[in-house]
Amino acid sequence: MILPKSTSLTPKLALAAALAFAMVPVAEAAKRDKYTEMSVADGGSVSGMVSFEGDLPADAVEKIKITKNNDVCGDGDRDVVWVDVQDGALRGAFVFIEKIKEGKAWEQPEFGEYLVTQEKCRFTPWAQVVRPGPIIIRNSDEGVLHNINAREMIGVAKGRVVKKTLFNFGQPETGDISDKIKPRRSSYIAINCEAHNFMFGFMMAPTHPYAVVVGEDGSFSIDDIPPGDYTLVAWHPRYGLKEADISVAASGAAEANFTFSDADAK
Repeated sequence: MILPKSTSLTPKLALAAALAFAMVPVAEAAKRDKYTEMSVADGGSVSGMVSFEGDLPADAVEKIKITKNNDVCGDGDRDVVWVDVQDGALRGAFVFIEKIKEGKAWEQPEFGEYLVTQEKCRFTPWAQVVRPGPIIIRNSDEGVLHNINAREMIGVAKGRVVKKTLFNFGQPETGDISDKIKPRRSSYIAINCEAHNFMFGFMMAPTHPYAVVVGEDGSFSIDDIPPGDYTLVAWHPRYGLKEADISVAASGAAEANFTFSDADAK
């Protein structure tokens, strides 16, 4: 959109023009991210491991003192595990196919709806993939006020993250509240509790279902992939992104492995 050179625009017209101009890249981004569900014939798969090499950082586990609701949250310090490594496996990482345009349909979530549970002052699960849209936030801690803050992490690929709030609300009572995960520019989401400074978690909300959280042993598997060439990406909230080019043959099985180290910290 090219604005006229005339300086006679009224403030209202100038604002309207500026907003229209600003919406152009948003509309283009929405178009680029469009995903079409279809039946996948002779789909292939990709599997592999996400591992960690070298020494853990000194702050891999952060100890934060529990200062409120001790009858539910516990006493002493809460160990917040930012870098979770077991037998070389880097847990709490995500793996996904980048910019896939069409493929399998989303499956129903395990409990019939996407759910984040706050229980004993912890988010469960710590990491999960959700479809953009409705999500249930559950407070299971009787007598405890939780205040969930979900924030879209913009700029992960560049290593300069800006967090934009998606929703932020308090739950003074037990029960469920329904809201929506609707990221506009990024699939990466951080969650924390504004009432308890030791409660954290992460989500991915991609436009397609080809994304998973690695298992406890660092393994992952993604199936029903239309044959073709793709970029596979691993994301760890501390260490950012790593990519691998893969070729998926009809009914074939590709393999890709990712290794992170503390040198990857931004």
